[in-house]
Amino acid sequence: MELDTSIECVLFDLDGTLIDTAPDFVKTLSRLTAENNQPPVTDLRVQQTVSDGARALVKLGFGIEEHDDRFAPLNQRLLDLYLEQLSDTDATLYPGLSCLLAKMEAAGIPWGIVTNKPEIYSLKLLDKLDLISRCGVLICPDHVTERKPHPEPIFLACDRLSCSTERTVYLGDHIRDIQAAKNADVIAVAAAYGYLSAEAKVEEWPADFILRSSEQALSLLNTLKFA
Repeated sequence: MELDTSIECVLFDLDGTLIDTAPDFVKTLSRLTAENNQPPVTDLRVQQTVSDGARALVKLGFGIEEHDDRFAPLNQRLLDLYLEQLSDTDATLYPGLSCLLAKMEAAGIPWGIVTNKPEIYSLKLLDKLDLISRCGVLICPDHVTERKPHPEPIFLACDRLSCSTERTVYLGDHIRDIQAAKNADVIAVAAAYGYLSAEAKVEEWPADFILRSSEQALSLLNTLKFA
């Protein structure tokens, strides 16, 4: 199937939307719990927590809150271990998305990433997956004053790609991604194949579309045409 759409650009959340990064976090948290003689956490629970960030993983692995004296050192150690893990990353593009990116590039439609993942980790991951030169724009918390669900990161991405919000699509696997997309008045697509928590009810999110599989993305984009 070829790409036939009048969308101007496509923006992705990173973890759980464009790239399956859970295997790296499973290994990282496993190392951290082992170092501290804690029982391991199941892969599924790690996957369900990845989109909430490193702090949520520390809470998951150790059952402590941020006011605990152990929290800050454990969180920093988790980040250090994760950066090490990225040198030999197990992360991969979700099925069908390599083909989609290639088709967008062939059609001259830029794509980019808007993530709450700090730049140091995002850049290393994208470099290891040979996506740096292909990505039209990367917006991390380092580049803005407000994170998602605030629209600022999406506005900045659209500005750097010289694309109108009316013809921009944003895909994300967390409700804050969909809220950010709606706040920026772009087309909001929920990646229901991503790292949804056990409590997440994606049908209740304010998404314009829901993707149950990453391989449905190409077909969805082909339905988006404007006069």
